[in-house]
Amino acid sequence: MSAGSRHQTLVRTWRRHSVWFVLLAMWLCQPHAYAQSTPQLPCGMEPVPPYPRLDDPAIVKSWKKSETGSDWRPPACSGWAGLGFTTLVTTAARFRYSSEAEGLLGRIGAISELAGMRYWSTTHKQWQTLIVDAHALTGLQHNQRRENFRPDEMKEGSVFYFEQVDNLTGKAIYRIHIAEASADRIVYDVENLSTVHYLFVPLFQPGEIQSAYFLDRESREVWRYYSIVRTGTNANGLLVRNESSAVNRAVAFYRHLVGIPGDQEPPAAR
Repeated sequence: MSAGSRHQTLVRTWRRHSVWFVLLAMWLCQPHAYAQSTPQLPCGMEPVPPYPRLDDPAIVKSWKKSETGSDWRPPACSGWAGLGFTTLVTTAARFRYSSEAEGLLGRIGAISELAGMRYWSTTHKQWQTLIVDAHALTGLQHNQRRENFRPDEMKEGSVFYFEQVDNLTGKAIYRIHIAEASADRIVYDVENLSTVHYLFVPLFQPGEIQSAYFLDRESREVWRYYSIVRTGTNANGLLVRNESSAVNRAVAFYRHLVGIPGDQEPPAAR
Protein backbone atom coordinates (compact mmCIF):
# COMPACT_ATOMS: atom_id res chain seq x y z
CA MET A 1 0.00 0.00 0.00
CA SER A 2 1.34 3.39 -0.96
CA ALA A 3 1.84 6.18 1.53
CA GLY A 4 -1.07 8.09 -0.03
CA SER A 5 -3.41 5.11 0.34
CA ARG A 6 -2.36 4.61 3.96
CA HIS A 7 -3.05 8.29 4.64
CA GLN A 8 -6.54 8.10 3.12
CA THR A 9 -7.30 4.96 5.14
CA LEU A 10 -6.22 6.67 8.36
CA VAL A 11 -8.36 9.72 7.57
CA ARG A 12 -11.45 7.55 6.93
CA THR A 13 -10.84 5.60 10.13
CA TRP A 14 -10.40 8.80 12.13
CA ARG A 15 -13.64 10.23 10.73
CA ARG A 16 -15.60 7.07 11.59
CA HIS A 17 -14.27 7.11 15.14
CA SER A 18 -14.97 10.84 15.48
CA VAL A 19 -18.59 10.35 14.45
CA TRP A 20 -18.90 7.45 16.88
CA PHE A 21 -17.50 9.50 19.76
CA VAL A 22 -19.85 12.41 18.99
CA LEU A 23 -22.87 10.11 18.93
CA LEU A 24 -21.75 8.46 22.15
CA ALA A 25 -21.31 11.84 23.85
CA MET A 26 -24.79 12.91 22.74
CA TRP A 27 -26.27 9.67 24.06
CA LEU A 28 -24.50 10.03 27.41
CA CYS A 29 -25.63 13.62 27.77
CA GLN A 30 -29.30 12.87 27.24
CA PRO A 31 -30.06 11.75 30.83
CA HIS A 32 -28.26 14.79 32.22
CA ALA A 33 -30.15 17.17 29.93
CA TYR A 34 -33.45 15.55 30.87
CA ALA A 35 -32.60 15.83 34.57
CA GLN A 36 -32.06 19.56 34.13
CA SER A 37 -35.48 20.00 32.51
CA THR A 38 -37.31 19.51 35.80
CA PRO A 39 -37.27 21.62 38.98
CA GLN A 40 -34.54 20.73 41.44
CA LEU A 41 -35.05 21.87 45.02
CA PRO A 42 -32.08 23.02 47.15
CA CYS A 43 -31.89 19.80 49.16
CA GLY A 44 -28.24 18.84 49.17
CA MET A 45 -27.58 20.03 45.62
CA GLU A 46 -27.75 23.18 43.53
CA PRO A 47 -31.30 24.10 42.52
CA VAL A 48 -32.82 24.31 39.06
CA PRO A 49 -33.33 27.06 38.03
CA PRO A 50 -30.14 28.34 39.70
CA TYR A 51 -29.95 31.31 42.04
CA PRO A 52 -29.29 34.63 40.29
CA ARG A 53 -26.51 36.99 41.26
CA LEU A 54 -27.08 39.16 44.29
CA ASP A 55 -29.20 42.24 43.48
CA ASP A 56 -30.40 40.71 40.19
CA PRO A 57 -34.16 40.10 39.82
CA ALA A 58 -35.53 36.78 40.97
CA ILE A 59 -35.52 33.99 38.39
CA VAL A 60 -39.13 32.87 37.98
CA LYS A 61 -40.13 29.97 35.76
CA SER A 62 -43.51 28.52 34.88
CA TRP A 63 -42.95 24.87 33.95
CA LYS A 64 -44.72 23.09 31.14
CA LYS A 65 -45.70 19.45 30.97
CA SER A 66 -43.71 19.18 27.74
CA GLU A 67 -40.60 19.88 29.87
CA THR A 68 -41.33 17.76 32.92
CA GLY A 69 -43.67 15.06 31.60
CA SER A 70 -47.34 14.78 32.48
CA ASP A 71 -46.59 12.40 35.37
CA TRP A 72 -44.00 14.67 37.01
CA ARG A 73 -43.10 13.40 40.47
CA PRO A 74 -42.42 16.05 43.14
CA PRO A 75 -38.93 15.94 44.68
CA ALA A 76 -38.93 13.99 47.94
CA CYS A 77 -37.91 16.97 50.08
CA SER A 78 -41.05 18.87 49.01
CA GLY A 79 -43.09 16.53 51.18
CA TRP A 80 -45.74 16.32 48.47
CA ALA A 81 -47.50 13.20 47.27
CA GLY A 82 -49.23 12.68 43.92
CA LEU A 83 -48.04 13.10 40.37
CA GLY A 84 -48.38 15.87 37.79
CA PHE A 85 -49.65 19.43 38.04
CA THR A 86 -51.89 21.99 36.40
CA THR A 87 -49.53 24.91 37.07
CA LEU A 88 -46.00 24.74 38.47
CA VAL A 89 -43.90 27.85 39.23
CA THR A 90 -40.44 28.12 40.79
CA THR A 91 -38.75 31.27 42.12
CA ALA A 92 -35.03 31.50 42.88
CA ALA A 93 -33.42 34.62 44.36
CA ARG A 94 -30.71 36.05 46.54
CA PHE A 95 -31.55 38.88 48.94
CA ARG A 96 -29.83 41.01 51.56
CA TYR A 97 -30.90 40.43 55.16
CA SER A 98 -28.70 41.33 58.11
CA SER A 99 -30.92 40.07 60.95
CA GLU A 100 -31.04 36.54 62.32
CA ALA A 101 -33.28 33.70 61.18
CA GLU A 102 -35.68 34.64 63.97
CA GLY A 103 -36.55 37.78 62.02
CA LEU A 104 -37.49 35.75 58.95
CA LEU A 105 -39.60 33.41 61.08
CA GLY A 106 -41.34 36.51 62.39
CA ARG A 107 -42.11 37.60 58.82
CA ILE A 108 -43.46 34.14 57.97
CA GLY A 109 -45.63 34.05 61.07
CA ALA A 110 -47.01 37.60 60.63
CA ILE A 111 -50.11 36.38 58.82
CA SER A 112 -52.07 39.61 59.28
CA GLU A 113 -49.39 41.48 57.32
CA LEU A 114 -50.31 39.52 54.18
CA ALA A 115 -53.41 41.72 53.90
CA GLY A 116 -52.90 44.35 51.24
CA MET A 117 -50.23 42.40 49.33
CA ARG A 118 -50.05 43.69 45.73
CA TYR A 119 -49.42 41.95 42.41
CA TRP A 120 -49.68 42.70 38.69
CA SER A 121 -52.99 41.50 37.27
CA THR A 122 -52.43 40.25 33.72
CA THR A 123 -56.20 40.34 33.17
CA HIS A 124 -56.73 43.97 34.20
CA LYS A 125 -53.24 45.17 33.21
CA GLN A 126 -52.67 46.99 36.47
CA TRP A 127 -51.41 46.56 40.03
CA GLN A 128 -54.08 45.14 42.30
CA THR A 129 -54.49 43.85 45.84
CA LEU A 130 -53.86 40.11 45.92
CA ILE A 131 -54.66 39.32 49.57
CA VAL A 132 -57.68 41.23 50.87
CA ASP A 133 -57.52 39.88 54.43
CA ALA A 134 -55.58 37.30 56.43
CA HIS A 135 -55.38 36.20 60.06
CA ALA A 136 -53.93 33.39 62.16
CA LEU A 137 -56.16 30.67 63.64
CA THR A 138 -55.92 28.45 66.68
CA GLY A 139 -57.49 25.55 64.77
CA LEU A 140 -59.41 24.57 61.66
CA GLN A 141 -62.46 26.75 62.31
CA HIS A 142 -62.57 30.19 60.68
CA ASN A 143 -63.88 31.83 63.86
CA GLN A 144 -60.89 30.72 65.96
CA ARG A 145 -58.78 33.82 65.42
CA ARG A 146 -55.59 34.52 67.29
CA GLU A 147 -52.57 36.83 67.20
CA ASN A 148 -49.81 36.28 64.66
CA PHE A 149 -47.50 33.33 65.19
CA ARG A 150 -44.42 34.19 67.21
CA PRO A 151 -40.91 33.18 66.12
CA ASP A 152 -40.40 31.21 69.34
CA GLU A 153 -43.46 29.09 68.44
CA MET A 154 -42.22 28.19 64.99
CA LYS A 155 -40.14 25.18 65.86
CA GLU A 156 -39.17 22.37 63.50
CA GLY A 157 -42.15 20.06 62.97
CA SER A 158 -44.76 22.55 64.19
CA VAL A 159 -48.04 23.10 62.33
CA PHE A 160 -50.15 26.28 62.19
CA TYR A 161 -53.40 27.35 60.55
CA PHE A 162 -54.55 30.61 59.01
CA GLU A 163 -57.37 32.03 56.94
CA GLN A 164 -56.74 34.06 53.81
CA VAL A 165 -59.09 36.02 51.55
CA ASP A 166 -57.83 36.10 47.96
CA ASN A 167 -58.99 38.81 45.56
CA LEU A 168 -60.30 36.19 43.12
CA THR A 169 -60.84 32.93 44.96
CA GLY A 170 -62.20 34.29 48.21
CA LYS A 171 -61.82 32.82 51.68
CA ALA A 172 -60.01 29.58 52.52
CA ILE A 173 -58.13 27.97 55.41
CA TYR A 174 -54.48 27.01 54.97
CA ARG A 175 -51.91 25.02 56.92
CA ILE A 176 -48.25 25.96 57.50
CA HIS A 177 -45.79 23.20 58.36
CA ILE A 178 -42.31 24.14 59.58
CA ALA A 179 -40.03 21.42 58.22
CA GLU A 180 -36.71 22.99 59.32
CA ALA A 181 -35.88 25.97 61.50
CA SER A 182 -32.25 26.67 62.35
CA ALA A 183 -29.94 29.68 62.39
CA ASP A 184 -28.94 29.08 58.77
CA ARG A 185 -31.90 27.31 57.14
CA ILE A 186 -35.69 27.62 57.19
CA VAL A 187 -37.93 25.28 55.24
CA TYR A 188 -41.72 25.41 55.36
CA ASP A 189 -44.67 24.38 53.22
CA VAL A 190 -48.23 25.61 52.85
CA GLU A 191 -51.40 24.03 51.46
CA ASN A 192 -55.12 24.74 51.42
CA LEU A 193 -57.28 22.72 53.81
CA SER A 194 -60.65 23.96 52.60
CA THR A 195 -62.14 24.11 49.11
CA VAL A 196 -61.30 27.28 47.20
CA HIS A 197 -64.12 28.78 45.10
CA TYR A 198 -64.56 31.40 42.42
CA LEU A 199 -68.09 32.81 42.23
CA PHE A 200 -69.36 29.65 43.97
CA VAL A 201 -67.56 27.44 41.43
CA PRO A 202 -65.04 25.10 43.16
CA LEU A 203 -61.55 25.66 41.78
CA PHE A 204 -59.34 23.74 44.18
CA GLN A 205 -60.21 20.87 46.47
CA PRO A 206 -58.30 20.57 49.77
CA GLY A 207 -54.60 20.00 49.13
CA GLU A 208 -54.76 21.25 45.52
CA ILE A 209 -52.71 24.43 46.21
CA GLN A 210 -49.26 23.57 47.54
CA SER A 211 -46.16 25.67 48.04
CA ALA A 212 -42.77 24.97 49.60
CA TYR A 213 -40.15 27.55 50.61
CA PHE A 214 -36.40 27.14 51.23
CA LEU A 215 -34.39 29.92 52.89
CA ASP A 216 -30.64 29.38 53.29
CA ARG A 217 -28.09 31.74 54.76
CA GLU A 218 -25.24 32.31 52.30
CA SER A 219 -23.25 34.77 54.37
CA ARG A 220 -23.73 37.14 57.27
CA GLU A 221 -25.95 39.49 55.26
CA VAL A 222 -27.09 37.39 52.29
CA TRP A 223 -29.80 34.72 52.10
CA ARG A 224 -30.97 32.46 49.30
CA TYR A 225 -34.64 31.99 48.50
CA TYR A 226 -36.25 29.18 46.53
CA SER A 227 -39.96 28.47 46.26
CA ILE A 228 -42.07 26.03 44.29
CA VAL A 229 -45.84 26.41 43.90
CA ARG A 230 -48.08 23.74 42.44
CA THR A 231 -51.78 23.41 41.66
CA GLY A 232 -52.88 19.80 41.42
CA THR A 233 -54.13 17.88 38.41
CA ASN A 234 -57.74 18.02 39.59
CA ALA A 235 -57.80 21.82 39.73
CA ASN A 236 -60.57 23.53 37.79
CA GLY A 237 -59.10 24.98 34.58
CA LEU A 238 -61.32 28.08 34.74
CA LEU A 239 -58.50 30.24 36.11
CA VAL A 240 -55.48 28.16 36.94
CA ARG A 241 -54.06 27.84 33.43
CA ASN A 242 -53.14 31.52 33.36
CA GLU A 243 -49.37 31.02 33.68
CA SER A 244 -48.56 34.73 33.83
CA SER A 245 -50.94 35.20 36.75
CA ALA A 246 -49.35 32.24 38.57
CA VAL A 247 -45.90 33.78 38.05
CA ASN A 248 -46.94 37.20 39.38
CA ARG A 249 -48.63 35.66 42.42
CA ALA A 250 -45.49 33.68 43.26
CA VAL A 251 -43.35 36.81 42.94
CA ALA A 252 -45.77 38.74 45.19
CA PHE A 253 -45.13 36.32 48.06
CA TYR A 254 -41.37 36.53 47.52
CA ARG A 255 -41.40 40.31 47.52
CA HIS A 256 -43.54 40.40 50.65
CA LEU A 257 -41.21 38.12 52.58
CA VAL A 258 -37.99 39.96 51.70
CA GLY A 259 -39.46 43.47 51.96
CA ILE A 260 -39.64 44.54 48.30
CA PRO A 261 -42.72 46.68 47.47
CA GLY A 262 -45.29 44.40 45.84
CA ASP A 263 -46.06 46.91 43.10
CA GLN A 264 -42.46 47.75 42.22
CA GLU A 265 -41.86 47.87 38.48
CA PRO A 266 -41.44 45.85 36.45
CA PRO A 267 -43.82 42.96 37.06
CA ALA A 268 -42.43 39.48 36.47
CA ALA A 269 -44.97 38.86 33.68
CA ARG A 270 -47.32 41.11 31.78
